[in-house]
Amino acid sequence: MRSVIAYTASRLLLFAVAFGLLYLLGARGFLAIALAFLLSGLVSYILLNAQRDAMSEVVAGWMTRMRGMGAQLEAGAAKEDEFQVAGREAADRAEGVTPVEENAAAPAAGAAGGEERDERRG
Repeated sequence: MRSVIAYTASRLLLFAVAFGLLYLLGARGFLAIALAFLLSGLVSYILLNAQRDAMSEVVAGWMTRMRGMGAQLEAGAAKEDEFQVAGREAADRAEGVTPVEENAAAPAAGAAGGEERDERRG
């Protein structure tokens, strides 16, 4: 974390110095901001190479940990799904309903509903 803060502070300092120099040379407004941004970017590319490398290692470590956390969340979700399925199966067994009976009951209900509609039309 320290390297990220140090790099960011260094970049801001370089921008402020570049903006101050350009302001003293007569650049004002948006032109001064744009030129300071470009100038500080070029200077930081050269001067802050070691800090940028240290910061990128820290950020890569964060990303690795985040990916690991995603795998842990997926594993936990899969375990939760297994518990839910087991709970549903236990509840069905307690009621004496099997998955085959549920599937067989669904079309019968649809057929009965269809017959009622035909009687209403006729």
